[in-house]
Amino acid sequence: MRVLSGIQPSGSLHIGNYFGMMRRMIAYQEEHELYCFIVNLHAMTTVSNAKELREGTIAAATDFLALGLDPEKAIFWVQSDVPEVTELTWILSNVTPMGLLQRCHSYKDKIARGLSPNHGLFAYPVLMAADILLYQSEIIPVGKDQKQHVEVARDIAIKFNQTYGETFVIPEPEIEDEVAVVPGIDGQKMSKSYDNTIEIFADEESVRQKVMGIVTDSRPIDEKKDPEADNLFLLYKLFAAPEDAASLADRYRTGGVRYSEVKKELFSLIIDYFGPYRRKRAQLAKDPSVVREILRRGAERARERAAPTIEKVRERVGIKY
Repeated sequence: MRVLSGIQPSGSLHIGNYFGMMRRMIAYQEEHELYCFIVNLHAMTTVSNAKELREGTIAAATDFLALGLDPEKAIFWVQSDVPEVTELTWILSNVTPMGLLQRCHSYKDKIARGLSPNHGLFAYPVLMAADILLYQSEIIPVGKDQKQHVEVARDIAIKFNQTYGETFVIPEPEIEDEVAVVPGIDGQKMSKSYDNTIEIFADEESVRQKVMGIVTDSRPIDEKKDPEADNLFLLYKLFAAPEDAASLADRYRTGGVRYSEVKKELFSLIIDYFGPYRRKRAQLAKDPSVVREILRRGAERARERAAPTIEKVRERVGIKY
């Protein structure tokens, strides 16, 4: 199966990114045809500082490689290095109903949070559809918040196929419900937008402070609690062995859990889990030219895969004359 997903370089990657998408993507490279990219064009909807975007792009790529993405097993590139995607975005815009975009929850949510209602933010789903359709992607691993955008890509592909003839594979979203939404330190979904993240490669003291700052309730220690309703427990079970998570869940249900002790244990679990990846990242960071060369080769391979699709599209719509 051909699997595709990307991640924005709009800030330090956090454990919500890892468990929500990155871990699955890295696992896919073993058995599927994996397309993985840094979506720097999408990031422009929220990042307007050129230096920040440049540095964030390399940082995100370095993080992904450190976490186990193998450029020999996957096609790994930066979105803007494949210009065919912006051409396809314009072409798809001409079969995309306005009402389809106006119904997108993500746009409404971002406007409600104070982002400027510009065309890039509004047309974000069309660029995402171009990303997906250009490579004839079959499976798109996404979090629950992005499921609607994959559905939009499906609608656009169907409309194009109906208008111009069978051209695109109709993609399917894949959501791993158990970790689709990773809670942040305040209990909301972990997101850079909410400033509630625990960064993967932050220094240990920063991680400690974030973990110890996880919001918990003020009920007495001896009171029985529902572990699945507690964001501290939900984070703990991402890292703990199943038997340890089950044991802690029993303690929640019978009473006697001290949140401070759970937080200390969670901190140790996080540091141990990402320890090998931290060492690998430190090595990669010594020579960014290595990362840039990996991305350059990945873009070449991505353009090779994109060429048959964009040629077919140009023929179908009539701009190839």
